[in-house]
Amino acid sequence: MSFLVVGVSHRSAPVDLLERVSLDTDAAVKLSHRSLDVPSISESAVVSTCNRVEVYVEADRFHGSVEDLTALLGEAAGLRREELLPHVYVHYDEAAVAHLFRVAAGLDSMILGESQILGQVRDALHRGQAESTVGSSLNALFQQALRIGKRGHAETGIDRLAPSIVTAALDEAGDVVTASGTRFLVAGAGTMSLLAVRTLIERGVDPSRVWVANRTFQRAFDLVAGYGVGAVRWEALDVELSAADVLITCTGAAGVVFDADRVRRATGEARELTVIDMAMPRDVAHDVRDLGGVRVIDLEVLAELAPRDSVAEDVEQVRRIVEAEVRSFLAARQQAKVTPTVVALRGMATDVVSREAARLRSRLGDLDEAQFAEVRRAMHRVAEKLIHQPTVRVKELTEGPENLTYAEALAHLFQLDPAAVNAVTDPGGESS
Repeated sequence: MSFLVVGVSHRSAPVDLLERVSLDTDAAVKLSHRSLDVPSISESAVVSTCNRVEVYVEADRFHGSVEDLTALLGEAAGLRREELLPHVYVHYDEAAVAHLFRVAAGLDSMILGESQILGQVRDALHRGQAESTVGSSLNALFQQALRIGKRGHAETGIDRLAPSIVTAALDEAGDVVTASGTRFLVAGAGTMSLLAVRTLIERGVDPSRVWVANRTFQRAFDLVAGYGVGAVRWEALDVELSAADVLITCTGAAGVVFDADRVRRATGEARELTVIDMAMPRDVAHDVRDLGGVRVIDLEVLAELAPRDSVAEDVEQVRRIVEAEVRSFLAARQQAKVTPTVVALRGMATDVVSREAARLRSRLGDLDEAQFAEVRRAMHRVAEKLIHQPTVRVKELTEGPENLTYAEALAHLFQLDPAAVNAVTDPGGESS
């Protein structure tokens, strides 16, 4: 069985297509279960964020599994095969392990080093565990990925660029965020909106200058209790928008929430408005950016932000961590496959010693118990010495060159002297 990932992300597809591929929690769970209907797949987990959808599976074959997963992903997104296929990427076995580790470490994020992806990978694991689509193999893979992500942030400064996409967007917005009179309207009360409110308060924004609107008023009101911000009913959204200097939106709606007409009515001709759209699909229509005095910062804008030179060394250090962890994970996984064979080898040796000791006991009746016990111990020592080298060196063999012949593997396991082997195969320089 091997790992396989089939996905679409900001690196492979334009934002317009990512909007269509984006899956909510229910759709991600459904895709995980549908993946298990493929006969070659035994485990499944779906990582779905605002800029990626990836299906991780354990499969017993590559061909067939890729085609089936691609079809299921297209079906979940409502896309024809020819629309989706040019933007799909596939990683198998070692490459799949390396990809997930890079994702969890923030190396594959739109904003290098952002830490929000860790929570999203954790959510994917927890969903898979709760739905029983994740078994021991994917559990081990995702747990290791989470540890690597934490290690990268603990040991380097990679998150100095932006600990989250929200932080990056607020940085890009500039001075308007920190200006004393700025009034903020947050549309939506989900995870991203919660992160936005928390980040604003941590930056010293007066909670009385932050208002949250949500279709379910109670969810907006919950943020009031936690952070002291204001809550408004969804029906009052346009009134609040007309008073806002910064709109931060991530509603989870299936379509556009703020079109050009709505924003124009709220801003008039002269007032400036900064719009931060964190939603996928987008909450803000594309033509809103053409309005005078309106600045739109969305995932498309953030994707164009280049990595800062100041974190280049940290990025390289995290890459080295990921590479080392990939080797370690694969070696441990391969060794785990060998362990049953090693146990069986030791069991066979014990059985051989027991049978031979019983045979000798019947033939050497003149030996007393003390003498026979010494003979039995000697036989055990011989057996242990014979299998000691194979059990020690089997790990080296699993990490060594592939396509060894049986003879080469035997010589390696028992650490046979090459000169002795050559002497047998070619005694005196002549073929025997």
